[in-house]
Amino acid sequence: MKAAKMPLAAIGQIRSTASLSHNLTQCENLVRKAAAAGADALFLPEASDYIASTPTQSLSLCQPLSTSPFVLGLQAAAKQHNISINVGVHEPSPSPSKLYNTLLWITPTGSITHTYRKLHLFDVDLSTGGSVSLRESASVVAGTGLTPPFPTPLGNMGMLICFDVRFPEASGALRARGAHVITYPSAFTVATGAAHWETLVRARAIETQCYVVAAAQVGVHDEEGKRESWGRGLIVDAWGTVVARLGGAEDEGEVAVAEVDLGLVERVRGGMVLRRREGVYGVVE
Repeated sequence: MKAAKMPLAAIGQIRSTASLSHNLTQCENLVRKAAAAGADALFLPEASDYIASTPTQSLSLCQPLSTSPFVLGLQAAAKQHNISINVGVHEPSPSPSKLYNTLLWITPTGSITHTYRKLHLFDVDLSTGGSVSLRESASVVAGTGLTPPFPTPLGNMGMLICFDVRFPEASGALRARGAHVITYPSAFTVATGAAHWETLVRARAIETQCYVVAAAQVGVHDEEGKRESWGRGLIVDAWGTVVARLGGAEDEGEVAVAEVDLGLVERVRGGMVLRRREGVYGVVE
């Protein structure tokens, strides 16, 4: 008897700029590549719609999901190629001076069925490992809750974004609520990426015993060269093994694919049962 085909996840790597049309074209090309590879879902980075030079420019580019040409274009691409798309975008917030950093799940029918707003904002001023100074909270409103894991062809999907990867409580809560796969679409800086990116992504997979899918922005995003992303997107299995990998700037516009084996998730969890001492240190919910 022929074994059932395992679902395929694809990560796509792009270099977003302040041009929504340019960024949409990049993403549409990745949708085509992922579909041609037989992927069931394509995972795109954080801020795929645009990366602006200033908070003022970011606010001027931000549009509601229902009218954003970038979002509408990806909904059409999902439907055309019969593929799910997970993509990070900007979304207006109730504050006139700030927006949301939002992650969307688009189904093969082109419908947006689930959203998540980034909980942990990237406010850092570091000299260790290279100069990094960014204050995401100056222009972004933090989300207020986790999106419960939801069923997909790849298993139950839990959604987190970029800087969330440094907070294991969030991924632990998604695992406790039934996640098999956790996403971290990202735009890691070069300094923090070189130091911590792969270590953090693999750690979240190992401790949650989930697949972790981490698509990434790459390269220089603005003409002034002030904003540059590390790239090197990853898919890591529930044992912590990297099963798909992209590189740096040479892999801009590329995809990498990997099977998602829910049988492996079951075997890892069954063979190494993590019995938490919640009576000692509390419950992650």
